[in-house]
Amino acid sequence: MTSRLVLGAGPLARSVIDALGDDRGELTVLTADEHRVDTLRTETVSVKHGDPADRDVLTALASTPDTILVATQNGERNAAVATAARAVFPAAMLVVYVGHDTAADVSETVETVADRVIDPGAAVTGHLFERVGEEGVRIRQLQRVLRDVGDRLAIVMHDNPDPDAIASGVALARLASAVGCDPQLCYYGAITHQENRAFVNLLEFDLRNLDEETDLSAYDGFALVDHSRPGVNDQLPPDTPIDIVIDHHPPRAPIEARFVDLRSDVGATSTLLVDYLRRFDSLLDEAIATGLLFGISVDTKEFRREVSADDFQAAAYLLPHANLDTLQRIEDPSMSGDTLDTIGNAIQNRRQEGSVLLSCVGKLSDRDALAQAADRLLDLQDVSSTLIYGVMDGTIYASARARGMDVDLGEVLREAFGQIGSAGGHADMAGAQITLGVLESVEDRDESLHEIVRSVVDERFLNAVQSRSNRLLAGVFGPRGHNVTEEYLDEETDRSE
Repeated sequence: MTSRLVLGAGPLARSVIDALGDDRGELTVLTADEHRVDTLRTETVSVKHGDPADRDVLTALASTPDTILVATQNGERNAAVATAARAVFPAAMLVVYVGHDTAADVSETVETVADRVIDPGAAVTGHLFERVGEEGVRIRQLQRVLRDVGDRLAIVMHDNPDPDAIASGVALARLASAVGCDPQLCYYGAITHQENRAFVNLLEFDLRNLDEETDLSAYDGFALVDHSRPGVNDQLPPDTPIDIVIDHHPPRAPIEARFVDLRSDVGATSTLLVDYLRRFDSLLDEAIATGLLFGISVDTKEFRREVSADDFQAAAYLLPHANLDTLQRIEDPSMSGDTLDTIGNAIQNRRQEGSVLLSCVGKLSDRDALAQAADRLLDLQDVSSTLIYGVMDGTIYASARARGMDVDLGEVLREAFGQIGSAGGHADMAGAQITLGVLESVEDRDESLHEIVRSVVDERFLNAVQSRSNRLLAGVFGPRGHNVTEEYLDEETDRSE
């Protein structure tokens, strides 16, 4: 028969006694409080009066317990009782309540002698998580920060925002409005991709385009969506204090904000915002649901890239609320002549090294056309990765795509261009920006400039691919005799711009 011994008679001990009193087995309580002896005793509970820290008293007990619970209200007292119990009953399972505000040395003593330690703080946290879930705790923390921000909240998307960033910003703005904030959706750069323009226009999202002249002091707080650091993929001053960060990209440095939700195990930031809106169905309207659904679809490449079960669940939740006719209109916009010209130039100027295709399109009028060209040329036979780039306003813009690669494109672009510009992205989709600087003054003729650009970009990219690839293409060499790998990179801003 199981024998259990409770040492002490505080509230925790009483709860255990009430829970175990009717169980089969022997239950004994030893307490120094003589007033509790009679009140705790029942037909199935044996209560004895004595000092639980006195080894002679413990030795005098009629039976040897299998399990011992030490549960007085005082941490130091529990440590003394636990030490005595371990000495008298070395083979028993010893469970000790550490108590509130217990000194570190006392806690160490308890942990040394106990088999299990009950920490009241951890117990409360665990109970909360069981009752409200981790998502419930997050939404309450987010609401608390939103209430503290003040009236004007700038929700800043990354430069040239894509549908995931835009939809996430809109959803966060709805949550902010519900707690009394006056949010404004902000971005730097431009929205030029025809799908993205259709996305904003058809869903009537109100966005503010910021520039270097914008007075940021007009805002009481700042939130970042779909990126996590001021001054990195946005044009905020790097020392801007950030209140809220919600992003699905893995951080490359510590993130400083009052509220941070970084979950890189999902395919889109929109998926994270769905978690919050699920708890407030009244805040989800057709435009927000349609936007979030499109954001998830775009960032996961129609649920084929870096997709998780959470992305599918979020999409299933949004589907009944979304306008599928509007989605169809967004996904089938007309193509501009400039975009068609860029794709044509990419095809005409293409160069292939093994399965890596590179193309300099020359002057750009629509930088987002690069991403579309990189996607289109990836469909060519024997091509597993593409890098398409061009020049606009003194800057080289590059977009990369890959499939079936053995390297991470985001890391490759960072290695190739991070020291001379900015670069990053996903494993199969990445992008870079490089300021021309002194290269612009080499020659006045565009052809000569573009040849220099082509030489610099191609060589740095192919070298970076080689350094990170585990698989080299036999017999294929890049510029200056460097081997070229079979696989390749992808653009940080998906359908950015």
